[in-house]
Amino acid sequence: MKRFVPITKLIGTFAFSLWALVINTTAPLVVLVAAELLLLAMCGSLSRNLKAVCSLAVFAVFLGLVQLVGGGSLESAYITGLRMMAMTVVFIILLTTTRLQDLTAALVKQVKIPYEYAFMFTAALRFVPDFIAESKAVQEAQACRGLSTKGNVVKKMIHYMSVIQPLMLKSLGRSETMALSLELRGFGSSEHSFMSNVRPKGRDYAVMAVMAAVSCVVVYMRLHGLV
Repeated sequence: MKRFVPITKLIGTFAFSLWALVINTTAPLVVLVAAELLLLAMCGSLSRNLKAVCSLAVFAVFLGLVQLVGGGSLESAYITGLRMMAMTVVFIILLTTTRLQDLTAALVKQVKIPYEYAFMFTAALRFVPDFIAESKAVQEAQACRGLSTKGNVVKKMIHYMSVIQPLMLKSLGRSETMALSLELRGFGSSEHSFMSNVRPKGRDYAVMAVMAAVSCVVVYMRLHGLV
């Protein structure tokens, strides 16, 4: 996966998401999720993202239960959970196998998205791990100060405000620092250059063709009630 350029991975991500939306039976969705987990393992990123995959699985079970409680059938509950898994695991593959600088270059050069929007998208992805790490650090600091999160849901929400407030202040400070850094580096200029070579190669075009063909087959099968 790391040998492919970002535009190929983007097309693959949207293709897998399209298949997850189109497929409406349990067995093909199970195969799709299994294929994504296999790809993640082949990339050597499954062990690093095992916690995230397990969290997604728990959320998928929750969505299935909501569907079931809301009057849906057991099969529709399975489909809802599996569809959510299929549409999220593929994004983990994209983010763990692609440098954000390369993704920005691909969005600007191949997709023709304005640089400012591409930068905002990748910058948001870049700071998600930092935000999670800071949240954990603030929780540990507050726990050392005697903060207890026990009690009912209302009490937990009230106690968690003592975590949210310093976290928001740290985030504001980070955003101000980033804004000053971007201004000093001339952000907003009409000319941009990238060091990464993100031009598709022969194998990339071959994978894109396969993705397009599989998408046509999946849509055809869905129209005829086969998946």
